[in-house]
Amino acid sequence: MSVAKTLRDVPLFSKVRDEDIARIAEAARERMYPKNSVIVFEDDPGDAMYVVLTGNVKVVLTGDDGREVILATLAAGEFFGEMSLIDDEPRSAHVIAMEDARLLVLRREDFQRILNESPRIAIGLLDALCKRLRQADQKIGGLALLDVSGRVARLLIEMADEHDGVTVTNRIPHHTIAQMIGSSRETVSRTMSNLSEQGHIELTRKTIRIKNRAALEAAAGRG
Repeated sequence: MSVAKTLRDVPLFSKVRDEDIARIAEAARERMYPKNSVIVFEDDPGDAMYVVLTGNVKVVLTGDDGREVILATLAAGEFFGEMSLIDDEPRSAHVIAMEDARLLVLRREDFQRILNESPRIAIGLLDALCKRLRQADQKIGGLALLDVSGRVARLLIEMADEHDGVTVTNRIPHHTIAQMIGSSRETVSRTMSNLSEQGHIELTRKTIRIKNRAALEAAAGRG
C-alpha cells in the first residue's frame, strides 16, 4: 500500500485534498522499529508525529517501581505524537513497539507548514482529539466504577468493535490486558477462564470470539 493511500485512511487526513496528501507523503519519512524497542520516551521533546503503517505499538506510563500501565494500543492507520507538536510540551508517555513496526514520521516543521497550508487538517485533528478525550473519560470511569470482570468485558467489546463486533483478531497476552485495565495477570487469567466457562466468549490460539455480547455489555455497565 502506498504512503499516500495509508495517509488517506488516517482520520486526521481524511478531509485533506489529494494534492495536500501528496505533499505530506513527500515530507514524511519511514522508519522501522523492532519488537520491544522504545519509539519515544516520556518527557522527550516532541519534535515529530508518527503514523503506524504496519505492526502494533503501545502507549505506556511507567511508575517509580517499574510497574507499567498501558494507556492505549495502536495499530496500522493510527497515529500518535500530535499533541506535542501543538502545545510544545514534552512527550506525555512512552511509546513501545509490541512487534516489529513500520512507522511514518512527520517532523514538527513539516507538520506545522502543512497545517498552515491546509486548514482542513485541523478539522480532522479536532475530531481525533475529541475521540481520544471521550475514550480517556470512559477508561477513567471504568477504572473507578467497574470490577475486573467489567473492565475485561469492556476491553473485549472495544477490541471486537475495531473489527466486526464479534472477533478480537489481535489476541494480546493476559499480562498486557492486566496492564491496560489496572489489574494482575493472574486475576485477568481467572476472569477470562470464567467468561469462557460461562459461554460468553470462545478462546482460540489467535482470537477471542464474543458469543454473548449482551452479557459482556451488562458486565461492562452498558446493559
